[in-house]
Amino acid sequence: MCSLYSLTRPQSEIGKVLSVELDDTGNLPPLPGIFPNTSAPVIRMRDGARALSMMRWGMPSPAFVLRGRKVDPGITNVRNTASPHWRRWLSPEHRRLVPFTGFSENEKAADGLHPPVWFALTKDRPR
Repeated sequence: MCSLYSLTRPQSEIGKVLSVELDDTGNLPPLPGIFPNTSAPVIRMRDGARALSMMRWGMPSPAFVLRGRKVDPGITNVRNTASPHWRRWLSPEHRRLVPFTGFSENEKAADGLHPPVWFALTKDRPR
């Protein structure tokens, strides 16, 4: 996935479609732009029930990325699940379901710019 997605469907619909039993998010507004290192709703298991909770998007960087850096830039996409770095987070208790209505990827335009292109299951744009 990309580094930008949206969630614009009503909170009640998210709960119904994804069988949420507990909701910790309060009054969840439409989120037309969710970026790395920001909080967004996810579904996780808590005490045997599906809970809708807010969590920060991102994971710690592998050690080789941190060499010579004072700040961890974080990782938003796991590309190599065979890497030892990810083993501790691959077990079921660390898995999350991320609800979204659309996501974007940047395309390379003829003018050299990289505008976002949105993808969604429905024809109406998810933003």
